[in-house]
This record gives sequence, structure tokens and C-alpha cells, in this order.
Amino acid sequence: MPKFAKLPFKKDELNKNLSGFFKGMLENGAVNAVLVPMAQAKKGVRLTLVTSAANTAQVDPFAPIAAVSGAKIASSLTSRPSRRKVAMVLRSCEIRAVIELVKLKQVNLDNVLLIGMDCLGRYENTDFAKFQEQGGTSESFLENALAGKTSMPDFDIAGACKICEFPMADNVDMRLCAIGAGNGSVFIEAVSAKGEEALEKSGLKIGETPAGRGEAVKKLVAVRTEARDRKFAEYRAETNSFEALGDKLAACVNCYNCRVACPVCYCNECVFLTDTFRHTGEQFMMWADQGGLLKMPNDTLFYHLTRMTHMSLFCVGCGQCTSACPNDIDLMPLFRTCADKTQARFNYQAGRAVDEEQPMAGFKSDELVEVTGQVK
Repeated sequence: MPKFAKLPFKKDELNKNLSGFFKGMLENGAVNAVLVPMAQAKKGVRLTLVTSAANTAQVDPFAPIAAVSGAKIASSLTSRPSRRKVAMVLRSCEIRAVIELVKLKQVNLDNVLLIGMDCLGRYENTDFAKFQEQGGTSESFLENALAGKTSMPDFDIAGACKICEFPMADNVDMRLCAIGAGNGSVFIEAVSAKGEEALEKSGLKIGETPAGRGEAVKKLVAVRTEARDRKFAEYRAETNSFEALGDKLAACVNCYNCRVACPVCYCNECVFLTDTFRHTGEQFMMWADQGGLLKMPNDTLFYHLTRMTHMSLFCVGCGQCTSACPNDIDLMPLFRTCADKTQARFNYQAGRAVDEEQPMAGFKSDELVEVTGQVK
């Protein structure tokens, strides 16, 4: 049964108390390092690797921003591991991407304590700067978001967050629980044996379970699921032909920012950065001759279709692709609607379980028989 510890809490002291929690884990040897969102000297909040208990004062886990996917940072830290124990404080979408990267041998969890945080959404990077300028804090965001109010006068949380049906992280050792905690409180939940050991070493007192948590999570999931289904229906209606899809992607300039930002675009060598797509001048001229003109750069639609083929089975809906686009193309709905179909086709859900084999990773003689024509 999960164990909970309630953080000592006073108004405007959320991060102070979270700092004490992480400091306790470092001082008592529960972990040797913590990867956690932290306020920076010149504004902004970024994931920061902390190895000294004296440097936890600026932690800000619930800050409504994710400048990059934490799964990519997890890969950098563990693909060639240090062997030191590290706690990683990540959002649900980041955790689910980590699970997929584990299967692809790009993340190693042997010495990792995964801490999921309840996610009420994030602002785009430029909007978060405005949020701070307007006096917004993590506490004010949590208070408003738990009441269903995430919009500011001229911006709102990312579109991906509005349709994310996973506000609570699974497959973790611990959780930072805000949903259903009541009265602005935050609980630390130990989910695994590794998490229980770390919670005990943190110095916090094991206590009551937040009674309203289950119902509050269920209610939020229902709201987001309804919004997701509505968004899917709208987007499919808007992209029901190659021409319509081409219009959605017309502003693409093949910068590949979406590929770089995507935590599950997993190929170590991308085909679009090889000689396969380094065409000669004569090839371009020949293609232009076919219709008398050729939009440059070319292959933009083909690039996105290829990305869908490669990673829609593993898409976790984080929305980093949309955030990274310099021309404000909303790519998230494209990949989420595609992923909805492809993952359902294989009865697969990205990030659901670490021991769930990825589709098409192994041969199954009776798979897709209606396509292959095999007789069962």
C-alpha cells in the first residue's frame, strides 16, 4: 500500500519545504544527486542537476514550464551512467517517454529514483516569462489550476496539456501530490519499495492519506479526455486529405526543431541528415521540370509523414514539437491523432509499462493477418 508524508506547509513556503525534502534526501544518503526544476539567477526555471544539499534552496518543481523534455536529460545522464544514485523529478509525459527510451536502451534506470509530479499543465517558454513578469508563482498557479483556472489575460497552458489524460505519473518510485491534497497542501507518496526507503531517509513523518485525491484525479482525467476526443475529431476533419494536411504544414522550413525536441524521436542517425536527402542540383531541376516549379525547401510533407511512421507508436503527447517550431505550426494534434490510431491498432500505450514490448520490435506469426493474408 502506498505511503504518504505531508509536507509542512505555510502559504508562500511551498518551495522552501520542497527544498527541505530534497535536502534531507541528499544529506541522509537516499540519493547522491537530484535532477529537479530550479529557478535560475536570471529568471526562468530549468531542470538542474544538484549534488550538494546546500544548493537546493531554489528548487521549483511545480513551476508551469518544461523548456525541454526531461526524458532527453535522463538519457544524457544514464545512457552512459555515472553509477551514482540520482532522483529525477519529472512530469507524466516525461516519465512515459523515459519508459519508452528504456526499451530502446537509451535510458538506464538502475540507479535512478523516479519522482513524478502532479501536472496541471505548462506554459510555453515565452508565456512563462510573461507569467513571471505578472507576478505569477508556482503556488498561485497550483491554486488557480486546481480550481480549473489556467488562463492568463493573453495566454493559456499549452494545447498538449489541455488534452493530456495523464495528470498523475505512473511507473514511478515516488510522487509529489497536489491534486486532491486539499488546502494548498502537497503530499509525498512512496509508490515502490525504493521510494519507501527514500521517503524514510528524507526525514519526513509518514502519515495520513489525502482522502479526496482519487476522486479529484478521476475528475480531471474525465475533463481532459473529453477535450482530447473533441480535439481529435476536429483535427481529423481539418486534415482529411493530403492537400489539407499540406496546408497545415505549409509554413514548415525543414529546420528539424521538432525532431530535436521530441523525446521519443529515437534514431541515433536521422535519415534526413544523411546523403539520402542531400540531392544534387540536377535532381532539383528535374523535379521542378515535372510541374514547371518546385517549392523549396522540398520534402517538408514527406519529412512529417516519415516522422509519423517512425515514432507515432511511441508518442507521449508532450507537445514539445509544437513548442519548438519557429513558425508556430501546431504539430502536437497531428502526431497525437496519428498516435491514437497506431497505438490502438497494436493495443499499445506509450509509457504504460516498462516490460510491455514495443510493437514491431519482435516477430509475431499471427499479427496483422488481415493485412498479410495469412491463415490463422
